[in-house]
Amino acid sequence: MRMLIIDDDARTRGFVAEGLRQQGQTVDEAGDGGAGLHMALDGDYDAIVVDRMMPGLSGLDVVRSMRTSGLKTPVLMLTALGAVDDRVDGLNAGADDYLVKPFAFSELSARIQALIRRPPLAERSPLHVIGDLTVDVAAHRATRAGRVLDLTPHEFKLLERLARNAGQAVTRTMLLESLWGFHFDPRANLIDAHISRLRTKVDRGFESDLIQTIRGVGYVLKQPD
Repeated sequence: MRMLIIDDDARTRGFVAEGLRQQGQTVDEAGDGGAGLHMALDGDYDAIVVDRMMPGLSGLDVVRSMRTSGLKTPVLMLTALGAVDDRVDGLNAGADDYLVKPFAFSELSARIQALIRRPPLAERSPLHVIGDLTVDVAAHRATRAGRVLDLTPHEFKLLERLARNAGQAVTRTMLLESLWGFHFDPRANLIDAHISRLRTKVDRGFESDLIQTIRGVGYVLKQPD
């Protein structure tokens, strides 16, 4: 796969690029927004990582210009701004995901892989079926073996996020940011507590557990091996 890193901070850019190269990726680098935009429009990339705060053409400007030009390459935006409104601005500009600095390379890599696997928005199904579990996003309804699950709005959002990434690890940080707007856990057990309640409703009374813990990483929704 071919990646583009756009960041005026040479240290961060080099850290990300070297990590991706060690994974066998081909990586191009740009040290400013103007050069990065030119490379993005001329190149054929599987994913682009762009820093939000750059002198001259900012990351927001770069992504807006890419989308205006019709470029649909997945974009992960890096930002030192942790407020919810700042991250919303990045997504509204056309970024597909965001990651707040400082970050672990393992999570950045996982997010990039998730973006690459994600189908275009128009192709995403509002119906997710995992074994005997069905999550109907349009109807805001989940059933297992024909039984309707009585979920709170937060529980349904949590189950939907797991279902959209069925078979793939979803980190606690991803869940915190996408569902609550936090990039840190204000309570040490916020996610674990919600997962515990969700498991009670999704798995209790059935022969197999679909919500599984990946120690040190997060959770995955899948049929047992």
